Formats: sequence, structure tokens, C-alpha cells
Amino acid sequence: MSTSITLPSAHDFHLHVRQGEMMEMVTPKIVEGGVSVAYIMPNTVPPIKTTEQALEYKSQLEALAPQVTFYMTLYLSPELTVEEIRKAAAAGVAGVKSYPRGVTTNSDSGIESYEIYYPIFQAMEEVGMVLNLHGEIPSDPTNDICVMNAEERFLPQLEKIHHAFPKLKIVLEHATTKAAVETVKRCGDTVGCSITVHHLQLIVDDWAGQPHHFCKPVAKYPHDREALREVVSSGHPRFFLGTDSAPHPRHTKETSKANAGVFTTPMVLPYLAKIFEEFGHLDKLENFACQFGHKFYGLGPREGFVDNGVTLVKEDNVVVPERYPVSATNESAGVVVPFLTGKNIGWKITKNFV
Repeated sequence: MSTSITLPSAHDFHLHVRQGEMMEMVTPKIVEGGVSVAYIMPNTVPPIKTTEQALEYKSQLEALAPQVTFYMTLYLSPELTVEEIRKAAAAGVAGVKSYPRGVTTNSDSGIESYEIYYPIFQAMEEVGMVLNLHGEIPSDPTNDICVMNAEERFLPQLEKIHHAFPKLKIVLEHATTKAAVETVKRCGDTVGCSITVHHLQLIVDDWAGQPHHFCKPVAKYPHDREALREVVSSGHPRFFLGTDSAPHPRHTKETSKANAGVFTTPMVLPYLAKIFEEFGHLDKLENFACQFGHKFYGLGPREGFVDNGVTLVKEDNVVVPERYPVSATNESAGVVVPFLTGKNIGWKITKNFV
């Protein structure tokens, strides 16, 4: 059994870092998790809807974590124009993120119909921007739609967009179901899929009654988790890491209506080493976390960046911290409880890429 592994630094193609004090705490921890590339989500308050907003946000993040390469996205909304798409692409903005209305954090201005955005998708196809889809539809009890089937009900929309724009790169974000895996596999090479750390570990029993495991989309059935594990174990090149790490203060999680989000940023590669070892495919970790996403997005090397690799060592007692203070000086900002808090995950980083 391996006692240590050395990998290139990881690339996280779905990450939330928030704003203000939370951003200042979270962003430097990207490096701590062994991650050198971060694809940043735009559902801030207000959402990132213009090129200028994206570039300003990027400059803030680079000041906090200069070792990380940040790729920015715009929030798909009625204000987005073809002209803005071309401007964003020229400025290096990598993608556009779609949130169905009200399905997750800060998605109240999300969309309800995709056809009106077809001119935007055509422009994205032409300039090489990626469409990132939060793959759920809003819950609707009258039509038997809830968090457990919202992803599966969304999948025909993914195929419809793909067939309309076969050259447009599309990523189905944070897949949770066997149906999602099968749909992406039968699509063409321009459709990829991100998978989170926590969805490789959790099923519905693990988040019901456990607010720090509650996210959107929620973890589903054992057979769904098995499908996620099987597709990454197979080495399929269109399935890759996107942690969807999403920090919330503890008081907004431990409540009757918990915010959706699981926080994994500070220990991404140790978490993954634990999980991949558990299902017997530690050898597949490098491609999933470090290679496949980069290749799918078609990204070039960062000028002047030297990746010294990340070494992880297996040890008997590596315990996840119980909390991370949002601010060192402002106790009222609260704390963030990480994934698998207090648990022994058995792996730690002993040499990072910087």
C-alpha cells in the first residue's frame, strides 16, 4: 500500500471564495489544499455580470493568492449581450455560468428559459468560451420535482443545448447522479462534467440532519455515488475535479434553513487521496484532479509558473480542523466548519507546489 504519492498541483474547476472577510480567509487556503488553478464562480452579491467586474474580482483574488491562476466567469442573465461576450473573451474571461432561478446560493436572479440565450451561446461558441451549467431545475411539488430528482429532470435541457451548439464547450457542474454520468458520456467531446470531493463521499443519509454536508445539488442514492466513483475510476477524460467548495458561517448552517454548501478548500488533495484510496483507485487521482479539466478547457501553461508538485503522505492521525475563523480580529464574523470536521482522513500534504 502506498505511504506517499507525488502529483502535479490540482486544478479546481468550480470554486466559491465569496467576498470581504470570507474571501480574505478562504482565498489563501486554495494553495493549502494543493490547488494552483481556480475557476471562480460569479454568484456573488451582486453577481459578476460584466467584464470589468470579473477583472476587478480577479485582481482582488490574485493579491490574496499570487501563486494561483484564476479563471473568471460571468453570470448568465438578461443583461448579458453578445458584445459583452466578445469583450469578456478578449479579456481572458473563461466562461459563463448558468443558475436556474432559486436553486442554490445567490441564484434568485437565475434563469428560467434557455432559448432566449441562444444568441449568447452562439457568440460563446464562436469565441471559445465555456458554458457552465448548474444542472437542476427548481423544485415544483405540483410536478413531483424536488431536490432528489431536480438534476435528472434538467438533463434533457443539457442535451438540447448541446445539439443546438455542438461546438460549444459545456460543463455540467457538480454531477450527483448515475443519469447525469450516462448523459454526459453519450454527448460529444465538447461536453464535460465536474465532480466534487463531497459527492464522491456522501449519500443522502449523510446530509439528512447534517447541515455541514448539505449542498445543492444534494448527494443522492448509493447507486448514484457508485456511478460517480466508477466513471472517475475508469479514467474517462471528460470527468474532472470541480470542488464546488462553498463556505458559509456556522450560524447560517446550523439553523432550521441551512445554507447550501460544503467547505473543502483547505484540504482538497488530502480528502481526495482518502476517498480514492477507499475505492481502490489512487492511481486515477492525478488525471482526475490535475490533468483532465485542464485539457478539456484547453488551457495553456501559466507564464513563469513552475509546478514543483505536491507530495502527500499517509499517516495514522490526520484530523480535519473543527473550524476556521472567518476573521482573526472580528469574532462576530463567525467560523466555517469544514467537510469531515474532526475526522481522521489519514493523508496530509508534506510538500506543496510552491
